[in-house]
Amino acid sequence: MGLRDEIQADLAEALDDPEGLADAVRPVAGIRTVKGSYDPNIGGTAPTTAIRYSARGVFDSYLAQEIDGSRIQTEDMKLLVLQNEVFEERDGVVSDTPATPKIGDHISDFRVLNVSEDPAQATWIIQLRK
Repeated sequence: MGLRDEIQADLAEALDDPEGLADAVRPVAGIRTVKGSYDPNIGGTAPTTAIRYSARGVFDSYLAQEIDGSRIQTEDMKLLVLQNEVFEERDGVVSDTPATPKIGDHISDFRVLNVSEDPAQATWIIQLRK
């Protein structure tokens, strides 16, 4: 087991632990709308597909020193999710490989502004705005 797997296992355990973070963990539902290719057979438009994904995560606010008023605003939220728990669902089929949230997605009534990962590549750190 590599370092990344160990970190993810430890974090998953902390998220499940009633004496740990279990009370802060919330279900996360994300959606991305993807425009398809131009299709003259459906009125000359490009159809859209909704890609959904779900996980569990911990929502947090930004520290005062992180808020600059433009890139990060006081209402912005920070979301931490384990990378190995984010799975896409497309046309009713759940992928067997973890997915990556993207800028422009919508997660739990918020819009994704930024997606980064920790140095061990175990968690996604997602900036959200209403």
